[in-house]
Amino acid sequence: MNTNIKVKRILTRIFKPVAGIIIVLITVFPIYWLVAMSVRPMSEMTGHISLFPHSFTFEHFAELFVEKGFGTALINSIEVTLISLAVSLLFGLCASYVLTRNRFRVAIKKPLNTWILIVRILPPIAFTIPLYIMFNKLGIMNTKIPIIMACILINIPFIIWFMVGFFRNLPEDMEKSARVDGANEWQLFTKIVLPLVLPGIAAVAMLSFMYAWNEYTYSIIFVQSPSTYTIPLKLALLNSDDTLTNFGLVAAGGVVSAIPMLLFIIFAQNYLITGLSSGAVKE
Repeated sequence: MNTNIKVKRILTRIFKPVAGIIIVLITVFPIYWLVAMSVRPMSEMTGHISLFPHSFTFEHFAELFVEKGFGTALINSIEVTLISLAVSLLFGLCASYVLTRNRFRVAIKKPLNTWILIVRILPPIAFTIPLYIMFNKLGIMNTKIPIIMACILINIPFIIWFMVGFFRNLPEDMEKSARVDGANEWQLFTKIVLPLVLPGIAAVAMLSFMYAWNEYTYSIIFVQSPSTYTIPLKLALLNSDDTLTNFGLVAAGGVVSAIPMLLFIIFAQNYLITGLSSGAVKE
């Protein structure tokens, strides 16, 4: 009996690290292959493709920015993502805080909760026709404003839904003490409440950033000028009939598009893990 238990423990100790290594390899390999294809010469992409490149080249990245105008798409994506994220966080955090405090008498609390639920349930494509009609009448279809507004429309309800749990878990005693000491509502919100929910803000900012950065549905419908193409739309156009076999060019575009997201994750990963495992789950 003791021998069987010892054997099981030994097998468990061996199985766990082996399984972990296999999972890591399966997860990391597509990323490695993307990077390897982006620096592999075209001469090595015919016939049998080796696991490791025999030589390296940056010609795909040069073609991407010099001939394909990927730099413009990169700047457009950065502008759309940062502007929509800033506006979404401003309104989303304020709204979620107001919804969780009984001292704020807002007549539209129930309709707002219903709107949040509807936007969370319906797929983004459901809003395409009304948004298209509205943007077309406003005459802003040839600008980046439609994409920014569409991202804001999707992200604000998500931020409210996510952050309500964080704000509800905060005791209101601190806020009462701060008001007694003379703090106004804005000081109370920015200097006392927000620092306490910083992990949640980082987590929701990360997820909202990912949505806006990778937004494709609205881009392909609302963007009508090459000067306003974003990265997802530009990557889709790289997969045309003329460039379908240029795997290195498409892979280079994928690498460039992943760099901002990777940097964001590196700097926000601690807050992201804490945020995803706390407030939203406790609600």
